[in-house]
Amino acid sequence: MDTKELLKKVRKIEIKTRRLSDHVFGGEYHSTFKGRGMTFSEVRQYQFGDDVRSIDWNVTARYNEPYIKVFEEERELTMMLMVDVSGSELFGTDTQFKNEILTEIAATLAFSAMQNNDKIGLILFSDGIELFIPPKKGKSHVLRIIRELIEFKPKSKKTDIAQALKYLSNVMKKKAIVFVLSDFIAEDYNDTLRIVAKKHDVTGIRVYDRREEEMPNLGMVQMQDEETGELLLVNTGSRKVRVNYNKYYQGRVTQFNDSFLKSGAGVLSCRVDESYVKKLLGYFKRRG
Repeated sequence: MDTKELLKKVRKIEIKTRRLSDHVFGGEYHSTFKGRGMTFSEVRQYQFGDDVRSIDWNVTARYNEPYIKVFEEERELTMMLMVDVSGSELFGTDTQFKNEILTEIAATLAFSAMQNNDKIGLILFSDGIELFIPPKKGKSHVLRIIRELIEFKPKSKKTDIAQALKYLSNVMKKKAIVFVLSDFIAEDYNDTLRIVAKKHDVTGIRVYDRREEEMPNLGMVQMQDEETGELLLVNTGSRKVRVNYNKYYQGRVTQFNDSFLKSGAGVLSCRVDESYVKKLLGYFKRRG
């Protein structure tokens, strides 16, 4: 992708997702994810109705009239976006691929955090860490994240969510808001997730295509595993083959929901042809 085409794509996503974050998600994000606590702001004269427990007795004694300490919420937070860039994200049968929806959701979340003057970081992962961008503030930083989401070419097509979560634990020592964006067609991340969710505010966002939910009856079909590259001749006309596929897929969905909910983390599932705007807004409102 040449520079001109890349900038055009970045601008297109910026316009769409910035508008959403400005008009739809800004307030919801603020009320959903609280600051780390209250920090001292100023001392002012006591007014009728103020809490007497807030009186600053040293200043009151000095000026011979009551003064109170004023505190405000310490808003600065850090958001980490963990985005799956494995081969299975390059799948889509409707208007967009899964990785395109992941990019739009990540961009919307990043602009929402930027509105609140929060830091935003990025981890792109496959079965290893493909890219780490440390958390920073500002529009230029968010645009860099979007550029990487659009044009990054991963070294591997496989997935290892547990490895990505372990990396997060190592690089993020303070509590962060963490969004893990993936199709979650993966195994064995339960234990690591439970450890990470004790320290961080974690939400899993599962993006999927409706054609993945069950295998259609199309007779003998050659299929390619997007993560291994292996070509397989599959008899989709066999009821047993279709039932086994459905069991496997539903097992991954159940694992996703159970793992996150039992860890105290949030869950959100969005189909490629659905409005992620409504899904995100509903999630923020339920949490707020």
